[in-house]
Amino acid sequence: MTTATTDRPRTTAAHLSPRLTTATAGRVLRQLRHDHRTIAMLLVLPSLLLGLLYLLWKDVPTLPGQPGTFDRVGLTMLGIFPFVVMFLVTSIAMLRERTSGTLERLLTTPVSRLDLLLGYGLAFGSAAALQAVVTVGVATTVYDLEVTGSVWLVVLIAVVDAVLGVALGLLASAFARSEFQAVQFMPVIVLPQFFLCGLLVPREQMAGWLQAVSDVLPLTYAVEALQEVGRSAEATGTMWADVGIVAGAALLALALAAATLRRRTS
Repeated sequence: MTTATTDRPRTTAAHLSPRLTTATAGRVLRQLRHDHRTIAMLLVLPSLLLGLLYLLWKDVPTLPGQPGTFDRVGLTMLGIFPFVVMFLVTSIAMLRERTSGTLERLLTTPVSRLDLLLGYGLAFGSAAALQAVVTVGVATTVYDLEVTGSVWLVVLIAVVDAVLGVALGLLASAFARSEFQAVQFMPVIVLPQFFLCGLLVPREQMAGWLQAVSDVLPLTYAVEALQEVGRSAEATGTMWADVGIVAGAALLALALAAATLRRRTS
């Protein structure tokens, strides 16, 4: 006599459940709430680093009618600091999930890879939004950073850039086997973008092949968007296009992270 068996439907990387995604985000946020050092790194460190730049440049003379060095560079750093901090925090946090076996246990439940990655993105994206509001608020009040355009556009760009850091951090964690290796991805992924984004040297003054490399790096467009806000009192088409490119790069990185996510380090 044969007996019929029913198997529980398996979730796949393509399956998405808003309820499970939200539950995953809630779990990550609860863990984050009890990690005071990570909270300090997210909310305090960018403002402290920005303050160091303020002290460094506040007495540097500028040409009449030109923005001060801190106003010009500090505005750009409002996009770079969240990107770097969120990349480090997210890559290490996801790696801990894998090395501790938490990820393997979660993937035996109805939670799919996409639920997991989007849940992490939602949780750290919320943290990134709070980080951006705090950092921009401190910069414009305590450090007297002057912005020609809307401060809320600066916040928006900082949030989108921080989410890009989250997505790239999740992607990098899929290829790291230890926290040390996760940190080692920073000079590979972050530093080339910092060098070629147009902050240190205007992109039009770079060699042709360096400009071509810069054109495919998403941080380039975040910096350009912030520079647009620094020049224009109104939101420009270039700024919105740049924000769209950065957001698209973040979504692509999340998709690649979901496709390459492994349960446990080998």
